[in-house]
Amino acid sequence: MARSKETAAPRSAIVVGAGTGGIAIAARLAKAGLAVTVLEKNDFTGGRCSIIRTEAGFRFDQGPSLLLLPNLFREAFADLDTTMEDEGIELLQCMPNYDIWFADGDVFRSSTDTAAMKREIERFEGPDGFQRYMAWMAEAHGHYELSMKHVLHSNFTTYAQLAMPRFVAAGLSLHPLENIYSRISRYFWTDRLRRVFTFATMYMGMSPYEAPSTYSLLQYTELAEGIWYPKGGFQQVLAALEGVGRRMGVDFRLGSPVAKILTTGNPDGKTATGVELASGETLEADIVVVNADLVYAYSNLFPQESEEISGYAKDLRARDASCSSISLYWSLKKKVPELGTHNIFLADEYKESFDAIFKRQSLPDDPSFVSLSCHFCVFGWVSSRLDIRQII
Repeated sequence: MARSKETAAPRSAIVVGAGTGGIAIAARLAKAGLAVTVLEKNDFTGGRCSIIRTEAGFRFDQGPSLLLLPNLFREAFADLDTTMEDEGIELLQCMPNYDIWFADGDVFRSSTDTAAMKREIERFEGPDGFQRYMAWMAEAHGHYELSMKHVLHSNFTTYAQLAMPRFVAAGLSLHPLENIYSRISRYFWTDRLRRVFTFATMYMGMSPYEAPSTYSLLQYTELAEGIWYPKGGFQQVLAALEGVGRRMGVDFRLGSPVAKILTTGNPDGKTATGVELASGETLEADIVVVNADLVYAYSNLFPQESEEISGYAKDLRARDASCSSISLYWSLKKKVPELGTHNIFLADEYKESFDAIFKRQSLPDDPSFVSLSCHFCVFGWVSSRLDIRQII
């Protein structure tokens, strides 16, 4: 939300939320010459990418722990006139990407090593399997490049931009009307490899039988660019971005929850002039950037006097949410030699496990789960009223 075009060039900005996006945009705005204040309700930065510290000295990433698309992260630091290396970030590649386990104990090792992937693919799909794998990689590469050019590096501010012929043509090339499991089945004949190349939709809280095949770009980037771990945890990346912002003058105010976005003198609710904190304090700014959860922001922060905003908020609340997961953080005294760094255990009743979650909204009898380092995550739908003790 920004002031009208008649207003002079912005001099100050408020960013609501010190999650990944909030920290990054605060640094970018500061580099552009604005006086930036970041308001965060918690007493720590990072949002969903924060860190858990135990009394015994163990640390766990709370949220994402693996880093994909490393070039996009490097691009962000380059835009701020620095590098990840100069900010003390060391990326460690996970090799292999995954150990993907089946119910009978057989395992598929996913890797960026083409020779290793050839052996693994042919073990399940026969001599011509690798050729079909390379054909799928070529298609997924096309998805990746189109997404980078027309989505990730583009900004859409109107519906008209979405209807532009070049964008529509690019969108149709991503096969959005076909689900990812159906699309993968064109290239892989065995049920097991169809599972191997579709399970990643769980990371987005989606079923591979419903998620558009566009999302093949996720598996592609893992196989083409690798899976990376920032040494010291994902929080190291955010701490580095925060440090860059602070050097540029960004003021981080922690423990400062925002109660509402102010639109003083603008009854349409579309022109922000500042914020009001839960404490009652008000702050004015030329630009207000909201990095809070979308549904929460429209339902609680934006002025409900506007019929357009309140109507959109109601529409958002009525939509189906993606499923979550149950995460367990374990501290072990010894290594488990049978497990790699990143392990996926796929349900034997693969489709049934997704049907239970997405069609019946219940926990599957045979869930899939992931174990990486000592972070253990069971994929399943959990009611907000469900006591975790019922599951454990």
